[in-house]
Amino acid sequence: MANASVVEETNRKNLEQYQGKYLTFKLANEEYGLEIMKVREIIGIMDITKLPKTPDFVKGVINLRGKVIPVVDLRLKFGLEEVDYTDKTCIIVVEIGSDGEAYQMGIIVDAVSEVMNVSVDEIEPTPRFGVAVNTEYILGMAKGKDSVRTLLDIDKVLGSEEIAAMTSAL
Repeated sequence: MANASVVEETNRKNLEQYQGKYLTFKLANEEYGLEIMKVREIIGIMDITKLPKTPDFVKGVINLRGKVIPVVDLRLKFGLEEVDYTDKTCIIVVEIGSDGEAYQMGIIVDAVSEVMNVSVDEIEPTPRFGVAVNTEYILGMAKGKDSVRTLLDIDKVLGSEEIAAMTSAL
């Protein structure tokens, strides 16, 4: 039993780094959370200029107060069905890091829910699926009263190769 408590304490310490404030949002019928410190602003859908020869999930770029920002549809990135945008659809402008540099990027989500405080007691480690499923972009799972939210590591949602391809296209 002593080993089980040591493992539990180690897991708790690992999860402590993920407690804090998260902006939650919806994609399809699921809720996700982003570390609030990564969020720069939330804007409504606006005109997006398409870029040639980019993956389907890269919708293009926007001009946000004179700054050109690449925009990714998170539904498509996660392999979900593409839907028409609604009045609740928005772009979350986030700051991501790659190779020691910071970039601003827009991610399209179905709707923004709330800013919530997640304590270490509400976080579970990323589940193991027993098969080769890439979950490195998931920080953990936040347990709520009636739901579970997936906490995302936005720096890993887009691989560094994809970030490089988008920023070089600008």
